[in-house]
Amino acid sequence: MSSPGKTMILGSVGGTPLVPLTRVVPEGCARVFVKVEGQNPTGSMKDRMALSVIERAAATGRLKPGGRVVEYTGGSTGTSLAFVCAARGYAITVVTSDAFSLEKRDHMRALGAVVIEIESEDGRTTKELIQRMMARAAELSSPADAFYADQFNNPDAATGYSPLATELLSQVGDEIDVFVQSVGTAQCIVGVARVLRERSPSTRIIAVEPAESAVLSGGQAGSHKIEGVGPGFVPPMWDQSLIDGVERVSTSEAMAMSRRLAREEALFAGTSSGANVVAALREAQRLGPSGVVVTVLCDSGLKYLSTHLYGRAFGREMV
Repeated sequence: MSSPGKTMILGSVGGTPLVPLTRVVPEGCARVFVKVEGQNPTGSMKDRMALSVIERAAATGRLKPGGRVVEYTGGSTGTSLAFVCAARGYAITVVTSDAFSLEKRDHMRALGAVVIEIESEDGRTTKELIQRMMARAAELSSPADAFYADQFNNPDAATGYSPLATELLSQVGDEIDVFVQSVGTAQCIVGVARVLRERSPSTRIIAVEPAESAVLSGGQAGSHKIEGVGPGFVPPMWDQSLIDGVERVSTSEAMAMSRRLAREEALFAGTSSGANVVAALREAQRLGPSGVVVTVLCDSGLKYLSTHLYGRAFGREMV
């Protein structure tokens, strides 16, 4: 059994602040609130799903004492799983790629993970890259002592996001007109939407995907640089019945908004967070001043300091 000192940190997952946007919201729009998930221990909302996945696997015997966790990841899931594994005393091997930030890869290693990197096409996320990562992780999970977390297919991941919805309802009340969230595995939007459908049925659920790979809204798969979202295929856990609409946001739009959030709102977040806010502002304009839109700042900008998002942001002109 893990000692209390190893597990106490896990109690700090969740309970993140909800703050209103002020300067980036045009006049005449609905109020826009953001859930600051970068305040979780590893700086990502993925800490919620990682805790749920590992605890359920251990409780059901799929993850044995002294066992190893195996997963494919764009970085944040792997970091969050490595964090929970470090606290619980499990080994972990993650399959990732150079398409994702160096900070994420180094963070996983710092938490004790064995990190295997798959080469990308010019640092871009593509369907083929994700599928190669998934295939390699499946190969590595064959030993009897290995637990394959499989974030795209594991229902315990969606369950881990149910508390996020509960927190939103407590923080905002039953006034949420629109909830906006970007889609990677679809576990977060599905987990939150299920709770909102039950407790706030009038809330509209809007998904966000990269404009360059807009498969959810009927487009073609393509490459983009919004880390953690837009895998290039419809995720297995995607539930169209829960979704009221899909917004397409380009990489350039998402990055520009992430930089604006840092400079104008003092909110330092990643590219998917910028995409969420772009889509949330579109919804806020449609609603008008009486509405309430809520979205998620998925992770901290500290995960992206070496990338084009922020790595060239200081003292240099960006395009």
